[in-house]
Amino acid sequence: MILADTSIWVDHLRRHNLQMQVLLDSGQVLMHPFIVAELALGSVRDRLRTLAALDAVLSARVAQVSEVRQMIEARSLYARGIGLTEAHLVASCLITPGTRLWTRDNALRSVAQTLGIDAGLP
Repeated sequence: MILADTSIWVDHLRRHNLQMQVLLDSGQVLMHPFIVAELALGSVRDRLRTLAALDAVLSARVAQVSEVRQMIEARSLYARGIGLTEAHLVASCLITPGTRLWTRDNALRSVAQTLGIDAGLP
């Protein structure tokens, strides 16, 4: 399964990323509620339908804040250039077996590679 970050979703919603569409059509994409919320803060075409479709994507497991804090310390993720949302995505990948993270963010990709959860997608 693939958990795509906000940058991937923005690209898909703006330019219709074919690779993302194939993954969505085959049920291989998970959604995190923080990503839907971040997208909802932006300008979304056909807003109600698009947000409803995003809400309908199968959800990744969501870690509690205390679990994310523990992960940050245990995996030395501090001072690595990621924020709380990105740390939550990492945690979701780690607690949802077989899930890989798709991002274009260099700091997040570096963390994902270190933890063996990088999707390796362009």
